[in-house]
Amino acid sequence: MPILTDSSSASDWTEPDEVARPVVTYGMESNRISSFELDPHCHAKSQIMLVQRGALSCRVEGGLWIVPPRSAVWIPSGAMHAITATGTLEGYSAFVAADIDAGLPQRCCSVSVTPLLRELLFRAARLPLLYDEGGVNSRLIAVLLDEIAAAEIEDLHLPMPVDPRLRTLADLMMTAPADRGSLQGWAERAGMSERTLGRLISRETGMSFGRWRQQLGVMLAVQWLAGGASIQQVAADLGYESVPSFVTMFRKTLGTSPGRYMAERYAGRSAG
Repeated sequence: MPILTDSSSASDWTEPDEVARPVVTYGMESNRISSFELDPHCHAKSQIMLVQRGALSCRVEGGLWIVPPRSAVWIPSGAMHAITATGTLEGYSAFVAADIDAGLPQRCCSVSVTPLLRELLFRAARLPLLYDEGGVNSRLIAVLLDEIAAAEIEDLHLPMPVDPRLRTLADLMMTAPADRGSLQGWAERAGMSERTLGRLISRETGMSFGRWRQQLGVMLAVQWLAGGASIQQVAADLGYESVPSFVTMFRKTLGTSPGRYMAERYAGRSAG
């Protein structure tokens, strides 16, 4: 039973690429608030990571994905990625052989998780690593693959620029998101004109500078809220002068307030 808990040791982990099954699923549970990082790595199998509690951020070449509760991220075979986890974490990962043709995503993406997909991952994580094939277990895995293929893609993705000057600015903005500097101010830091910065960020991310920075703020907000931060603290850490202005930005981007968004993630019901 490949379920990892606070009391598990490193010996409980078996590299999924070494398991002779087309799909291998693991679960992870932690009963304490913590954070950890996994350095850049890749797998021969593709991977879906579901977060039930806490939050993950996944950095892949060309983008950053935030995975709040009741969402998942899909990472294709061979994609180099680094992971950061925050909060009291409960999550499940399924590793899928690259030669399986089941209409699965071809690129990294964040997806919403239906109750059926969630229960399938829970159930699969409780199978032995070398589960018997050809019967009920294989049918369970087949339905799991169908649900992954049908999952709805979410907009919790931040395109990351490749240009070294823009990457430096992006790292600075992620380190100090409360810095509300102007486009002109950020251009001066990068040693380029305002027009050049605007053109480069648009070409490499498909967004304007203002839209990119707003998307960064939303993603950080989701990550911090899932980690247990209050709305007031998140608004302050993002540099907003008032909570209402932060809530307005969040609602405009994700279609609902921060409180309602997180309540639906954790409790499955509306909140004010």
